[in-house]
Amino acid sequence: MSRYRTRSWRAFDPVAATPLVAALRVRILGLDPGSRRTGFGVIECRGSELLPVAHGCLNVASATPAARLRLIFEGLKALLAEHGPAEVAVERVFVSRNADSALKLGQARGAALCAIPAEVPVFEYAPRAVKLAVVGSGAAEKFQVAQMIRTLLSLSERPAADAADALAVRTGRGPDDRLAAWQDRLEDPAAADRRRRWTRLRARGSHVDLLSPAGSR
Repeated sequence: MSRYRTRSWRAFDPVAATPLVAALRVRILGLDPGSRRTGFGVIECRGSELLPVAHGCLNVASATPAARLRLIFEGLKALLAEHGPAEVAVERVFVSRNADSALKLGQARGAALCAIPAEVPVFEYAPRAVKLAVVGSGAAEKFQVAQMIRTLLSLSERPAADAADALAVRTGRGPDDRLAAWQDRLEDPAAADRRRRWTRLRARGSHVDLLSPAGSR
């Protein structure tokens, strides 16, 4: 007689033994801020499945420079209220040689970020990392990104460039956050290590300064 009170492996029913867990549903907003056009894309994640909810572009090119910022802010506030995303993914500002263009882009990006509620987490990704995660090339053209987004999300037609970029920020993030992996490869190793450790410490509720000698050990 067996010393252990166990049933035969033949009686094991994997379906009965494993509880059925509903796929986690998370709605996420992707943003591609711009001083004239701000692309947006809302995607709902159901486990590993990505379902497009809405995408488009806030076109404020006809307004004065000062009014554009207000229109971006109000437009995104309405969009957030309508779709209620749990997270926001934003394309990081690239370094521009044109100081005036960089300043205008930074202002538009600031207006977009101010529209996001404080309780909604924001994730930022470099444009090159987004292209690598979605297309496989960091130098991909806009039409290539749009075509890949159309294929990945089974859209009826190719989205506009700005909307495609916004969808790419969210799609590239994916359930396993492929964008973070690509971003780590593109960043300076020391900076990437500091970012990873800061993320871990923040999750634990720590406030250690990672830029100090004590925090860098």
